[in-house]
Amino acid sequence: MAASTGGKAKYIIGGLIGSFGISYLFDKLISDDKIFGGSTPGTVSNKEWWKATDEKFQAWPRTAGPPVVMNPISRQNFIVKSRPE
Repeated sequence: MAASTGGKAKYIIGGLIGSFGISYLFDKLISDDKIFGGSTPGTVSNKEWWKATDEKFQAWPRTAGPPVVMNPISRQNFIVKSRPE
């Protein structure tokens, strides 16, 4: 039974490596080589535009409240009341 497990693992690992290779190839062809046409937007490729936009966002005043914890349950900082008030 141990011999058959090693044989199965060989095919599974080979299949995973092959699928990642095919995925990379298709991503490169579609995104980088643009086989379906199109171009990269100027807002992505223009570094000056990105810098000016970032400066504008950083200059805006903060109008929200204090920072919040995204998942308070994981922090375990909530108060459980034993009786309703």
